[in-house]
Amino acid sequence: MTSNRRSGDTGRGTGVGLAGFGFGGSRAGPRPRVSPWRIIVLAMVVVIGGIYAAPNLFPPDFALQVTVDNSPRTFDNYLLEELAEVLDEGGVPVIAKDRIPEGGLLRVADAEAQLRGSALLRDYLNPPGEERQFVVALNLASTTPEWLKGIGGEPMALGLDLKGGAHFVLQVDMEEALAKRLTDEVEKIKDMLREERVRYRSTANAVQGETIRMGFVTGQLRDRAYAVIEDEFREPDYLLAEADVDGRPGFEITVQEAKIDEIESNAIEQNLTGLRNRINQLGVAEPLVQKLGGSRIVIDLPGVQDAADAKRKINKFANLEFRLEAAADDRPSEIDDWVYEGRPVQLNRRVILTGDRVVHAAQGRDPENGLPQVDIKLDSQGGDMFHDATSPNIGRRMAVIFIEHKPIVTVEEVDGERVERHSSRADKRVISLATIRAALGYTFRITGLTVREAQELAFLLRAGALAAPMYIVEERTVGATLGEENIERGMLAVGAGLVLVLIFMAFYYKVFGLVADVALTLNLVILVAVMSLLGATLTLPGIAGIVLTVGMAVDANVLIFSRIREELKTRPPAQAIQAGYDRAFLTIMDANVTTLFVALILLTIGSGPVAGFAITLSIGIVTSMFTAIFGSRVVVDLIYGGRRVERVLI
Repeated sequence: MTSNRRSGDTGRGTGVGLAGFGFGGSRAGPRPRVSPWRIIVLAMVVVIGGIYAAPNLFPPDFALQVTVDNSPRTFDNYLLEELAEVLDEGGVPVIAKDRIPEGGLLRVADAEAQLRGSALLRDYLNPPGEERQFVVALNLASTTPEWLKGIGGEPMALGLDLKGGAHFVLQVDMEEALAKRLTDEVEKIKDMLREERVRYRSTANAVQGETIRMGFVTGQLRDRAYAVIEDEFREPDYLLAEADVDGRPGFEITVQEAKIDEIESNAIEQNLTGLRNRINQLGVAEPLVQKLGGSRIVIDLPGVQDAADAKRKINKFANLEFRLEAAADDRPSEIDDWVYEGRPVQLNRRVILTGDRVVHAAQGRDPENGLPQVDIKLDSQGGDMFHDATSPNIGRRMAVIFIEHKPIVTVEEVDGERVERHSSRADKRVISLATIRAALGYTFRITGLTVREAQELAFLLRAGALAAPMYIVEERTVGATLGEENIERGMLAVGAGLVLVLIFMAFYYKVFGLVADVALTLNLVILVAVMSLLGATLTLPGIAGIVLTVGMAVDANVLIFSRIREELKTRPPAQAIQAGYDRAFLTIMDANVTTLFVALILLTIGSGPVAGFAITLSIGIVTSMFTAIFGSRVVVDLIYGGRRVERVLI
């Protein structure tokens, strides 16, 4: 866009006494106009940007976060004081303590004090050999003033390369993964035998280690069963052989080593997917979730805000089972005894469906009584299975069983050293037993839960079922992965480069160079404010994006100022300033838009460091265009506007 239109007052007037800025003289040009709306917009952006960038001036404190898990004791101020005394007596001074929902926050001096304090509180709050009563997590406590938090002001999250964060190592229970898979295979065998009307003995203890053992009343039934399943369970995955089972004819299926490796690998992959989904729902920016060895998973959470909640949900293994109430003609071997609302009930052992088939779960309220419930949606196969199981059983009751694996820590002395052993215990209970009124399909609801159970069950089902329980074997806060010295050098390089650019612009372009410096500083403030508002994570590649943004912002100002210099050869100063901004606009727009397209492509298809670079570059391009074209123009108008201008310092 170009313009040769002459604007402003073309009359003559006396000069004003600001010759140092190029004002005054009897041969002044037209007066440039100062648009009030531009000043108002820029002032609003400066104020809002300054407010939302300010939280980054308040570094967080190291803290221990304690929340209630399975304890009947409520967290109150007395318990908070009690925990502070435990830490003080253990040589970990408490700087400050705060109450938070369902727990407390105890601020300590540094990462070393954090680790020592965490061990003290875990020993004090969680008796060895019992299920966990309280969650003790390492956290970084915000120091942002409450008035800033009240208007949504939060600092930028820093990536693991710059700040570090929470680090967990989880052990996957591979024995449980294998047992679960073999239990599923037993159900598959039973379905195949039912279809062929082959009767079998009880399968209560069919899974034994790496084998499946099933017995029959006669050898003839065993031979028929053998013929039914031999095509499905054959080498190289399984070894099928005849065997005596409790003194009866039967067969034994032994899982081969290659199949065990496949089952364990699938369990790790399924757990990795489930954990990534859980962490994504926690809102943690740029987490790291990866496999470690054959049976462990490493999780790094940069700048996590609620470490206790993250720890509880990461270390939570829960699922659902749907079973029919036992019928009168069910064999005793197919019946389990349960308790529901204090009364004994009998359920069929056959599992109709598990939570693995859930594709969506949301916490809600029963419209009739207002009690918490979970609204469930199944996948297509799960919906078909549910319909096939309930349509012939209308009028019969169906139970929903909630299965939760609770972590247990035991402490042993090995060679004089304290060693923690981690395990889990399955807690199963019937949470619902209702009559089937009609054939159920893809959507239904579950009641009989507390508010917290409904929240966590919906969260876990949305994230996807895990193939096997896990437990945390290591937890600590990690420092910046690049090392403090490298980070300090990188930040020093950025700061030194910025200062040199500011000095050069002020020296080479005089007053307009100072205007460029103001615009450049404003650009950085707005960039930080936008990233803080969006919850973006700043990494070292992100800092590289900021440096590139600074360069592009300076380049835009150089284009404008060079154009103004050219226009001053043939035009009065006021018209030269306007023409310089107008004629440089298209060039700046073309250069920035093409770069923005590349940044958006990187953001779309990239991840990790690439995405971190693309985020800051994308935001920086937009903010630099605003400050270089709009912001600097307003400042120039404030300096030279409303007066007859004879010359400008540029």
